[in-house]
Amino acid sequence: MILAVDVTSPVPPFEQIREQIAGRIADGSLATGSRLPPIRQLAADLHLAPGTVARAYAELEAAGLVETNRGKGTRVRATRASDEAVRRAADAFVAAARAQGLDAAGAVALLRARFGTST
Repeated sequence: MILAVDVTSPVPPFEQIREQIAGRIADGSLATGSRLPPIRQLAADLHLAPGTVARAYAELEAAGLVETNRGKGTRVRATRASDEAVRRAADAFVAAARAQGLDAAGAVALLRARFGTST
């Protein structure tokens, strides 16, 4: 898997990794069951701290995109049709937010406001 991290970007490296992997899952280039590289390997390949990659993987797992099993690694999780519909809506939201000049923090704040939550 080829990923690139731009250390000069205002987007944190863990988020760049998360976005790239999530994008590949969404477009089908990472199929259900595909194994992601081990954290240490990917961190070394990208010249990042393992904790950075671990955070990206944790975010992907929290989103239900991957699952980690000790000894078997981290693999792309099977998605339900409803997950895919929400993912497409999220992609459209991100595109609209970026077009309006919102960064990730601003977009998340907007979503939280819509959900009526502050955390």
